[in-house]
Amino acid sequence: MSFQEILRKSTKKLLITIALIAHLILAIIVNYSFPHYETALITGGEVKRVDKDGLISGENPADGPTRDVYFIYTQEINGTKVMTYRNEDTGFGFPFYLKFNSADLQAMAQSFAISQKKVQIKYYGWRITVLDKFRNAVSIKELKNSETGSKPIMSYIFYALIFASFLFFVFFTRKIFDKGIKA
Repeated sequence: MSFQEILRKSTKKLLITIALIAHLILAIIVNYSFPHYETALITGGEVKRVDKDGLISGENPADGPTRDVYFIYTQEINGTKVMTYRNEDTGFGFPFYLKFNSADLQAMAQSFAISQKKVQIKYYGWRITVLDKFRNAVSIKELKNSETGSKPIMSYIFYALIFASFLFFVFFTRKIFDKGIKA
């Protein structure tokens, strides 16, 4: 095997690895920022004052600027699993939900907590317990008894497009580099 063949194979593997990493990063961005849905019972909610880093702060002015963040507590319909959602405005920032109604959403959540109705919570983000990160609730909708929750169809479409893009890249990369080796 010549040096040129080894170089071509190594370059091909490197390009495919870089493409794989880039496509995985795109899939992670889609998973974080696109909406997901969960069916649950709302059990309560509260407001916490947090500092600019998202840490719960006291009323000490030396802590710096603070803001109020709403939290919604839920429980599975037929289970014991609980989940806490952050209910915070996104404003004009990423992801672009243009959410400005967190106080109204909190009031709606409190009414569902009192009535114990089955709801569908639309959210984005991840719950990372170790980092004290919460999913952000975007909307809450009451579900009738026979109604089922929505599915994140746009996420599925983007996952399929990302996967197809990766296969397309691998196919043409292999075709270009394998043609050069045979010559």
